[in-house]
Amino acid sequence: MIRTAIIGATGYTGFELLGLLSRHPHVTLDYVTSRADAGRPIGALYPTRQPMVLSDVEALPLDEIDLLFVALPHAAAAPFVARGLTAGCRVIDLSADFRLRDAASYRQWYGADHPAPALLAEAVYGLTEWARPALGDCRLVANPGCYPTSILLALAPLLAAGRLADATIIADSKSGTSGAGRAPKVATLFAEVSDNLTPYAIGHAHRHSAEVEQEMAALGGDAAPRGLLFSPHLLPVTRGILSTLYLPWRDALSEAALRDLYANHYTKEPFIWLLPAGETATLAHSVGTNRCTISLHPVPERGHLIIVSTLDNLLKGAAGQAVQNMNVMFGWDERAGLTA
Repeated sequence: MIRTAIIGATGYTGFELLGLLSRHPHVTLDYVTSRADAGRPIGALYPTRQPMVLSDVEALPLDEIDLLFVALPHAAAAPFVARGLTAGCRVIDLSADFRLRDAASYRQWYGADHPAPALLAEAVYGLTEWARPALGDCRLVANPGCYPTSILLALAPLLAAGRLADATIIADSKSGTSGAGRAPKVATLFAEVSDNLTPYAIGHAHRHSAEVEQEMAALGGDAAPRGLLFSPHLLPVTRGILSTLYLPWRDALSEAALRDLYANHYTKEPFIWLLPAGETATLAHSVGTNRCTISLHPVPERGHLIIVSTLDNLLKGAAGQAVQNMNVMFGWDERAGLTA
C-alpha cells in the first residue's frame, strides 16, 4: 500500500479524487486538505458519509506521503508541487501549471511568470494512452486538461500515423458546468445555464488551445497539423464533455482502413470505446466512467472527416485520469480503482 494525500479536496475534482482513492485497493488516503475549511469533516461540505476531516495544508506532513495529488487552480498549485518534490513525494498535479513545457508560453497564456520554471522540463504530460513509457520512473505528472484529453485522444491514431500534416483542426467542444469549478460565478448560476448554451473564448483564445497544439506537435512531429481552432461551449448539464472535430480528409485511406487504423491503435486500451460505423458518441456513453468514447464520421463527398469524442470531465478529464496515471506509475493494473 502507498500513502497518498490530496491538496485541495473540496473542489469538484478533489472530491471526485477523494472518492476514487478511498476505494482503491492499493492505496491509503491519509490526508485531505483545505485552507478555508480545515478542521471540518468533508461531510459538512458535500452530502457524503465519508468520515475524513480536512487538514490544514500548511500542517501536511509531506515526509509521511508517497504520492501527493495537487488539485488547486493554476499558479496556486506549483508551490505545493515544489514542496512535495523537495520532501521526496512523487506528485500528480491536476492544475495547468506543468502542462506547458515552455515558461514563455505559460506567461503568454496565463498572464504571469511561471511559479516554478525549473520543474517544467521534468514534468510528464500525463495523457496515459501515450505517456506510459515515461510514467514509470517520473517524479511529476502534469495531468491533462479535460478539453485537451477529449481532442487529443480523438486525433491520436491519425497523428501517430502522420496523416494530419498541414491540416487545421476545428474543435467544437461542449462541457458541463462542473468544468468551471466550484467557486461561485455568475456565468455558472442555474438561472444563467438552464435552457441555454453559451460559447466562450472561441477561436484561438482559450488556454487549452496551447496545450492541444503543443501535444499535437509532439505526437505528429514533422507531420503535425498546422494549428487548432477551438470553440468551447457551456452545456446546461453538470458533467461531461462532447467534442466534435472537423478536419480535411483528402487522404487515400478508405473508410474501412480508417476504422482499422483506430481499432489497431486502441485495441488494448481499457478506457477507449471506439464505436462501430453508424453509431455516434454521446455524453451518456461516457459520463460516470473513466472512458473516452469515439465515433468516426467520414464525409468523403465533402473532403472532410468528423470525429465525435466524449468523456466525463471529472473522471477521464481529471481525477480518473490521475488515478489511471498513478496505476501506471506504480505498475498496477491500469483499471484498479476505476471500474465498478
